[in-house]
Amino acid sequence: MSDTVAKNLNWSSIDEQIKLYGHAPPFDHVVIDNFFDNQFALQLSSEFPEVGSDIWHGYNNPLEIKLTNNIWNNFGVETYKTFSYLNSDAFIRYISKKCSINNPLFPDSGLNGGGWHVHGPGGKLNTHLDYSMHPKLKMQRKLNLIVYLNPNWQQSWGGSLGLWDNSSAREPGDLRKQIPCIFNRAVIFDTTQNSWHGLPEPIQAPADELRKSIAVYYLIEATADVDERGKALYAPTKDQENDAKILSLIKKRSNITTAHSTYKDDNG
Repeated sequence: MSDTVAKNLNWSSIDEQIKLYGHAPPFDHVVIDNFFDNQFALQLSSEFPEVGSDIWHGYNNPLEIKLTNNIWNNFGVETYKTFSYLNSDAFIRYISKKCSINNPLFPDSGLNGGGWHVHGPGGKLNTHLDYSMHPKLKMQRKLNLIVYLNPNWQQSWGGSLGLWDNSSAREPGDLRKQIPCIFNRAVIFDTTQNSWHGLPEPIQAPADELRKSIAVYYLIEATADVDERGKALYAPTKDQENDAKILSLIKKRSNITTAHSTYKDDNG
């Protein structure tokens, strides 16, 4: 099984591009094009369910409009194998060495917050910091691996991953970089460096086009100064920053005991 997926990774391309990890601001990251064999990436894309499927977990509020699913039984055959391999000891050893991660990396096989992600027309994702402490494993999130699987995507539709200056853990600085969500492009980045990221603008794609991605997160034993936050911390957009309801929503969304009440737009 692992060999099947490993053979469908473009190792020469990955080996060459991953050398750039940590060599550009605003925080440690790398962009890797042609991550999978192209036909295999197309197969993974085809295994995403239709938007109308009842398997999706929907977020629809002023901070985020997206669909997700992390339930293994819903994955197609190749997707299931892929998540298994990306969480394997062999791949984790590889990525840890290439990204010079000093602390031992561990998989989150439960895909908390990971799995399939879809943004359709109007999809949005405010600038945010990811959860710091895994709410069940009590380990610190360290590294994100995201692979874009939208073969017909045009850059004019938006959907680029924005990276913001990271001088503060309270709010993002200026937008420093935008990474277009090109098909079969992977992005790896450290989440422990005030790593503010998100979508700079709502998506403006045609009704039949989706921004698809798979996401895998890697963990480390918690450091002494770790933030105990178990949910994402969002930042308001410019037109939201003086809105008391939005600021209350952000506070609830970042709290593990109240976050579930914010996912749908009941907080207006």
